[in-house]
Amino acid sequence: MAPKIKKDKLAHGKRFKKGVAKKTVFVFECPKDANEFYDCINTKLQLNDYYVDVQAPFLMDGQIFCFSFYEVEISTKTINLIPLALDVAFNQAAYMDPVFEKAHTWRRGSWYIAMEVFSDSEEDSLLEGSVSREVVLSYLRDLKNEYSATDNYNETVFKN
Repeated sequence: MAPKIKKDKLAHGKRFKKGVAKKTVFVFECPKDANEFYDCINTKLQLNDYYVDVQAPFLMDGQIFCFSFYEVEISTKTINLIPLALDVAFNQAAYMDPVFEKAHTWRRGSWYIAMEVFSDSEEDSLLEGSVSREVVLSYLRDLKNEYSATDNYNETVFKN
């Protein structure tokens, strides 16, 4: 089952989704199409497609931090018992091949952005007890809100 995240949450990357870093990650549901977060970050930070998703730099309190992000899909898969039962009944009564085979399961994916943050002095800036955790969280929440509210990512350049 895909989790429902109302605002955002902190999670251990590997526990949230296999393939995500073993660090603490900031996660939120992505309401937009694939690659839009990439486009937003690339435009906002003027990275020219250079290390956009693996080492995007930002400055907070005079210190340079970098973040990496992952676009993650988690599927919710359910079994539809009525079509399955009808196919079993038809098979037993008339030895028919399954009629509703495509309707036996239902799958819907939810998309999330998972972000890890690091600096020269901290390998995991979101780890509980990290000196810069609250400052970094504030930046990430502002970034998430700006991304969610903006359609034209060129506007983000002028907000800086």
